[in-house]
Amino acid sequence: MRKIIVQILCFCSLWSQAQEKNDTLKNIELPAARVKASKDKLNQKSFNELDLSVLERNNQGQDIPQLLSSMAAVVSYSDAGTGTGYSGLRIRGTDLTRINVSINGVPVNDAESQATYFVNTPDLFSSSNQIEVQKGIGSSKNGVGSFGASVSINNLDVQYKKAYAMLDVQYGSFNTFKKTLKFSTGPIYKKWISTLRLSQISSDGYIERSASNLKALQFTSEYAINKNNNLIFNYMYGSEKTGQAWNGVPKDSIPTNRQYNELGIKSDGTYYDNQTDNYKQQYFQLFFDKKISNKITIGAVSYLTKGKGYYEEYKIAQDYDAYSLIDTINQISNSDLIRQLWLDNYFYGTKLYATYSNKKLDFGFYANASRYDGKHYGKVIWTPNGASLLKPNWYNLKAHKSELNFYSMLDYNFNSNLKWFLDIQDRMVFYETLGFRNNPQLNHQLFYHFLNPKTKITYSKRHSVYSLSLGIANKEPNREDIETSVNQLPKAERLYHAEITLYNKWNQYLATQVSLYRMQYQNQLVLTGKINDVGAYTRTNTPSSYRQGLEIIFKGDLMHSKITWQLNSAFSVNRIKQFDEYIDDYDQGIQIKKSYTNTPISFSPSVVLGGIVSLYPLLNTNFRIRKLSFDFSPKYVSKQYIDNTANENKTLSAYITVDVGIQQVLTWQENKTVKIKLGIQNILNTLYSSNAYTYSYIYNNALTDVIYYFPQAGLRYSVGLQFELK
Repeated sequence: MRKIIVQILCFCSLWSQAQEKNDTLKNIELPAARVKASKDKLNQKSFNELDLSVLERNNQGQDIPQLLSSMAAVVSYSDAGTGTGYSGLRIRGTDLTRINVSINGVPVNDAESQATYFVNTPDLFSSSNQIEVQKGIGSSKNGVGSFGASVSINNLDVQYKKAYAMLDVQYGSFNTFKKTLKFSTGPIYKKWISTLRLSQISSDGYIERSASNLKALQFTSEYAINKNNNLIFNYMYGSEKTGQAWNGVPKDSIPTNRQYNELGIKSDGTYYDNQTDNYKQQYFQLFFDKKISNKITIGAVSYLTKGKGYYEEYKIAQDYDAYSLIDTINQISNSDLIRQLWLDNYFYGTKLYATYSNKKLDFGFYANASRYDGKHYGKVIWTPNGASLLKPNWYNLKAHKSELNFYSMLDYNFNSNLKWFLDIQDRMVFYETLGFRNNPQLNHQLFYHFLNPKTKITYSKRHSVYSLSLGIANKEPNREDIETSVNQLPKAERLYHAEITLYNKWNQYLATQVSLYRMQYQNQLVLTGKINDVGAYTRTNTPSSYRQGLEIIFKGDLMHSKITWQLNSAFSVNRIKQFDEYIDDYDQGIQIKKSYTNTPISFSPSVVLGGIVSLYPLLNTNFRIRKLSFDFSPKYVSKQYIDNTANENKTLSAYITVDVGIQQVLTWQENKTVKIKLGIQNILNTLYSSNAYTYSYIYNNALTDVIYYFPQAGLRYSVGLQFELK
């Protein structure tokens, strides 16, 4: 495999011949208010950015993970099976707890679980003007450390040059209904502009009782104090109510009912009709930029993210002592009940920055301070006999997390061909936990101090760019890791990353990018099946593991842009050098240890192929309906292991899907437009699962492997109309 990778890379290097000098690209972080999407779709930076014009045509209400799935080495999944509601993604096998996600430079990852829940920001894409993906360590980011990839979203939706109004209505399979209404004032006295978006997305979901009802509001306002001072306020509100489908479907139910959902079952065999997740989140963001001179810019970002919600569930035969319940009338000690698990949190902070630029040097200094205050508490809202509560909440716990980090970025041009980039981050994290639901007396005060350096050498010659990136990243354990590690706290994880990238723009019609990478982990946290002293399963540090691979991306167009494409392929080897599995033996009341060497890392397919091909058959003709487009999005994902034992019975099968989008644009009176949309997802009707989990146990001298899958919907459709007035 290594020989093949090296041969392909060498071939691509020899193949590259160019005619003109490539555009100089800045590596230092720019203020969010000044970021603009690239107009040249074939330059090097565009390989990391989504083509928003194509995705806008195919946005049928799915969350961001589904819209990212056309990019290289990206695999997405959805609990409900349709891409609406709870969904996630993996980039190079890295999940969302290790992917740094930011909106306008403000952290989105939950401070404790370190995951990102895009369900809390519905229809975010409708206000986004740039989405960039960095793989590997990438440059420094505010918030949870980038430990495999980062997703940066800019949705400061104030780019309109004229007053604007838009109504987008779409309907599709499983009663999926998307409504978006957006207004912009356009520039007023060249000083002020505001945009308002209202969105609602509802769907029955593919999986039983996985319906979702998502609502969003975004208000963005920019005020130009003068030509050198700029102020932007951004407010986002998201509300979600989704049916719980996070248990998946048992393996034995897949052949007969792949839409089965076991959650919410009651003692009489019926299902509770409000087995739901409910959450509301608000973002307040304020940006200030001041241009001191042509070379120096300073600025600040202040932000507050407020979240509150709960999930409600029906539980069978629960012990009253665990819930501080007492029944003095019927003298019973357990029964069915309905409970709510609440989370109420504030996350706030400030970011200060200064940048300097001249012909040879770009320099930026950034300082970030943030604080998370979270409350975890639980309520019992019903018992069949009206048992009394000894206290209002059966648990009421707090957690605090503070972070202070500084980083500097330097981009130095030795000459017109050779550039050096340096990025050094000093990150300090203090995390205080005051008990856990299952371990209320377990308190911790933890401090982590990380130094994360990255460097990159870039050599450009005409239209070819060669780069070598090296970096080190560190990441603290999450809340669950700390809770389940009673006697010995987990160690922080470390990642060493090296990547060689070759970009070549052959001409105005074709560009390629080839990347060869190695990601070496130290103390990566993985599930082993091991339980701690209180019976909870815990992730364990594994000493050494790695990912290495080759990614090739082609972009181009033919026939005067009547055909455009972005096709990508990712080939990888992902291994844990030494892995111990623990299996519960209920016959003996112990755990049995099995050791493995050089096993594949779970959920890390060795081959991922994808991309988008777009056809514009009537472009550059005299037909009034020349703005007709067809988009084809193929995806192939090879076999994935769902644990780290290389067990062939614990895999996700390889699958191929193809999505098709058709759009016709009708324009009259120059400023009035109607877009007619038709989307067909999974046109091959592939029945596949893109996520799963497993555990094993021994009982009556027999080994049982329990596997739950998350099936995705087959063939489905959506139709829509979008009206624009500008």
